[in-house]
Amino acid sequence: MQLNIERGTILRALSHTQGVIEQRNTIPILSNVLLQATDGALRLTATDMDLTVVELVEANVVQEGAITVSAQMLHDVVRKLPEGSEVHIQSDIETGQLAVNSGRSRLQLTTLPDSDFPAAQEDDLPHSFAISADTLLRLINRTHFAMSNEETRYYLNGLYLHATPSEGADVLRVVATDGHRLARFEVPVPDGAAGMPGVIVPRKTVTQIRRLLDETSGDVGVALSDTKIRFRFENIELVSKLIDGTFPDYNRVIPVNNDKSLEVSRKDFVKAVDLVSTISSEQSRAVKFAVDSGILVLTANNPDSGSGQEELDVQYQHDPIEIGFNSRYLLDITQQMDGDDTRFLISDEASPTIVQDVSDSSALYVLMPMRV
Repeated sequence: MQLNIERGTILRALSHTQGVIEQRNTIPILSNVLLQATDGALRLTATDMDLTVVELVEANVVQEGAITVSAQMLHDVVRKLPEGSEVHIQSDIETGQLAVNSGRSRLQLTTLPDSDFPAAQEDDLPHSFAISADTLLRLINRTHFAMSNEETRYYLNGLYLHATPSEGADVLRVVATDGHRLARFEVPVPDGAAGMPGVIVPRKTVTQIRRLLDETSGDVGVALSDTKIRFRFENIELVSKLIDGTFPDYNRVIPVNNDKSLEVSRKDFVKAVDLVSTISSEQSRAVKFAVDSGILVLTANNPDSGSGQEELDVQYQHDPIEIGFNSRYLLDITQQMDGDDTRFLISDEASPTIVQDVSDSSALYVLMPMRV
């Protein structure tokens, strides 16, 4: 294999492999990226056996061939080469080395044969649809922060993606919860998605998709079955196994009788919570709401640091109430909103609270209170 490629082109592609490959790997070949030089292009493939990314980039191929090399090592080498330089890559089967040359730089990297790399499996993915990159990114950004980290509740370690009826129309809905908070966001169902099964997309896959979407415009092709999902970009394909589990009936935890409505300027609220929570302890992050007669008082107390208080004007016409929340959860929710005002629908100090963007009914959040 022999090719020439622009440093920035291969560096971007190699950066996409870094989040897929596990840093500590007991199987050496899974630490490597598969390089396949074909007519006018270089194909890079990385996998951890659950998640696979394949990217095709333009290259001047002198001699076709394939080899695998440490993804981390190749990425670090290319990253340290001069910006804008051309990289010459050539493999030597006899020595088992990959030469990476640029200008006066000469480096030799150890390789493993491409025959050792796990073969790609062609799976039947019967459900497929196209969705704009912007819409898919909104679905993820509005919900991903509520995914669980607890391995014992593995079925919560991802985003639940499904098509469902909502107020007389079909929607594509994403839900995440960690037991303390729930995030739900929906968009009109894309053509082809109406009959798809409900699937749980793993956290690691969600993270990689977010990174790719930050660099993408246009449409993303999505295809899935009960066990796998594929996201296809212009020159990148990401295929992931799905979490084999049952997502809980989230509708049961969304309260329906929260009769106390509080509306507040979102930007003012974010600033106030961010300020007051500076005082709260790192463990609890507790902030107390005390609301009465159009005034919301936010307070935090910490025996080691002191106390903080902030007052905000709000729209509230109910009995006075005091309720506590995790400040980080409050910021995670409100910082994702676009509207000017945030609405809290409260029942009492011990029951779940609904949080909404006043100007956007497509998003809904549920937050469990804390004792403060």
